[in-house]
Amino acid sequence: MAATFRRRLHRGAASTAVAALVLAALTASQAPGAAGAAAAKRRPAPPPADVPIDGGAAYYTDLPPLKSPVPPHGSPHTGKDPAIGRGPAEAGLPATVLAAYKKAASTIDGSDPGCRLPWQLLAGIGKVESGQARGGAVDAEGTTLQPILGPQLNGRGFARITDTDGGRYDGDLTHDRAVGPMQFIPSTWADGGPDGSGWGADGNGDGKKDPNNVFDAALAAGHYLCAGGRDLTAQDDLDRAILGYNHSEEYLRTVLSWYAFYRNGTHEVPDGRGVLPVHRDTGRHGDGNGGRSAGRPHHGRGSDGTPAKDPRPGGSGRPDQANEPDKPNKPGKGQDQPGKPGRPDGNRPTPGGTEPPSQKPTPHPEPAHPKTLVRVGDKDLSTTAGTEFATPPQVRAQDAQGKPVAGVSVRFTLPPATDARFPGDATAVTVKTDKDGLATAPTLRAGDRTGDFRIRVTTVPHTAPAVEVGATVKAKPAPKADKLARTSDKELTATAGMAFAEDAVEIKATYQGKSAAGVAVTATMVTDDPSRPVENDKGPYFKDPEATGDARNKPVRTLTGLTTDANGLLKLPKIYTDAHSGTFLLRLTTADGAVLTVQLKVAPAAGS
Repeated sequence: MAATFRRRLHRGAASTAVAALVLAALTASQAPGAAGAAAAKRRPAPPPADVPIDGGAAYYTDLPPLKSPVPPHGSPHTGKDPAIGRGPAEAGLPATVLAAYKKAASTIDGSDPGCRLPWQLLAGIGKVESGQARGGAVDAEGTTLQPILGPQLNGRGFARITDTDGGRYDGDLTHDRAVGPMQFIPSTWADGGPDGSGWGADGNGDGKKDPNNVFDAALAAGHYLCAGGRDLTAQDDLDRAILGYNHSEEYLRTVLSWYAFYRNGTHEVPDGRGVLPVHRDTGRHGDGNGGRSAGRPHHGRGSDGTPAKDPRPGGSGRPDQANEPDKPNKPGKGQDQPGKPGRPDGNRPTPGGTEPPSQKPTPHPEPAHPKTLVRVGDKDLSTTAGTEFATPPQVRAQDAQGKPVAGVSVRFTLPPATDARFPGDATAVTVKTDKDGLATAPTLRAGDRTGDFRIRVTTVPHTAPAVEVGATVKAKPAPKADKLARTSDKELTATAGMAFAEDAVEIKATYQGKSAAGVAVTATMVTDDPSRPVENDKGPYFKDPEATGDARNKPVRTLTGLTTDANGLLKLPKIYTDAHSGTFLLRLTTADGAVLTVQLKVAPAAGS
């Protein structure tokens, strides 16, 4: 997915290659806002598909404490809201920031329940990207009190992205900077989304999309994490989503550590009183402040090289008991280690990728997992637009010996290219395999969009390779009619220069004796030559109901686009006459060859 929040590149051979890729892909063009002639002509080319969502820049490397938060009293933390837990200072989340994460997760659960986005994942990313909006330095609406800006993306140690927003979001008229609590690049926020409209979102319902607002930024980040039909309870989807934010294994481990830490329990603290992280990954350079313009120390050092002080009122004067850069937390004397936060399995990877010997997980019996998913049936599914597929998607879960595996969660995910839907307008559903290993999706109904698409089928968690089930939606056949007839045998007459009676001509279309709804009918005033009827140039005529001015009175002698109603009936528009009198013919036809000719008699005008 070509989504870029910001791109901060490491030095070295590998990063040089990535930088070359970005520099080749990014060009100057139009930018929104009035920022002068130069800015008005700049607009970056679409970023390459492998660009991380946060640009791969510097981030906070502080890891959570080894002592996990304490669950609510009297509960082993099963099913209760972890936000009411109590624990070390790092478990405290600023009230407004916490509310933003929960609201974003709840909103996405309503629109994409199959993603199963936990708010704690947003909290983990928010911790690493901005230290929870600098400890919750936001107003009552969730907007940061001061801008949180990444380094200038000027190509010096980072990607070169010239200004795309006229300084609207980042205040920079020459180059872009990542912005806000979740660090979006302006172009990605404005127009870098999957449909070209941008990832920007309105999370607090104020009618604006502001990357500096934690409600908006959290919802936008949630949409990105869930993109592509991801199920974040599946480890590989979870890893892929986080790596899409910053393609770094250390970043992945750091976010997973905070994610697991927050899952073990958090508590709410007043805005502005959250713990500020200090340490960052090293080997970066840019704006000289560690990647964010924050007006506070970074990398654990002040300007004189001494340990950084906590800048908040009432601060402890020390960097929140954080680790040295790039070093894992070490347990203090007598400190217990009840469980290492990290991946959902409870194992926290360390920055070096190794586990302390004393923290090896206790082995558990391996549950039965399928090794393969096999499609049931060798034919793709097919139906017409607006109808249900006769056969639902179905697969069988099998073990290594080819035996069926019961009780496996299997997820069916529809691609964005189709408007077909499962019940409840769902784009993804999860079902369990039965005793025969069969997983059958609920009824799938096609929308109006025609064409081929592929349904992705995976196990949850992913223990077997995904399979795909092909499906085709065909266009509805055009309604047919083999007979047209008037609903009245009354003679149709009018006086020259006058009009026929309102709704004078009504017809009924039938097919094999039954009413034919939705049949297209063409009405033409023709000459009386039965061997070669052509449009007449005199006599009765229609008026174009969509014409304006003088054109409204211009005679129209052929009408197309007429359609029978649900009962097969069609009332023709009002018919006018000119100065000519006599008997004229109105010919009604359908694409299937049904024909009806109606006589229209026009008497001379009085005194003519």
